[in-house]
Amino acid sequence: RYMHANGASMFFIVVYIHMFRGLYYGSYTSPRELLWIVGVAILLLMIITAFIGYVLPWGQMSFWGATVITSLASAIPVVGNSIVTWLWGGFSVDNATLNRFFSLHYLLPFVIAGLSIVHLAALHQYGSNNPLGTSAAVDKLGFYPYFYVKDLLGTVAFAIFFSVFVYFYPNLLGHPDNYIPANPMST
Repeated sequence: RYMHANGASMFFIVVYIHMFRGLYYGSYTSPRELLWIVGVAILLLMIITAFIGYVLPWGQMSFWGATVITSLASAIPVVGNSIVTWLWGGFSVDNATLNRFFSLHYLLPFVIAGLSIVHLAALHQYGSNNPLGTSAAVDKLGFYPYFYVKDLLGTVAFAIFFSVFVYFYPNLLGHPDNYIPANPMST
């Protein structure tokens, strides 16, 4: 459980680094607009999936987080209350909500994986942005050994950081109130 919860936080760190790198190098400009749009869609689905996963332990923070965030949909004119009732599966956050969120938390990663394939296909179509502006073949480096070793070192460093985080500080990013079982009568 700690690896899953902390792994989600670490994954978001990597995604934000990837996103800010794209912003810095202008990856959103022509001809890579589709790449950027699909990336933003992946980010939004990841945020939804992470929120739904946060609700699943069914602690106090999870319960009230689900209540407050899903209630925001009621601000949508005409259909807002119907959307909230549909999300909740009733008239309040309850077991039906938990079942729906569990199903969505399982299914949304498959949608994210599909969009990731579209993202990679768009990257393959338009190519990665080139911050150095070099286009001659003589200026290019082969994948092996340079990028292979660089990626391997990055992966090992991340694995060490993640392991220390999971084994020695597993609750650092968690809220202690989420260990209290959900109780709608206690705020």
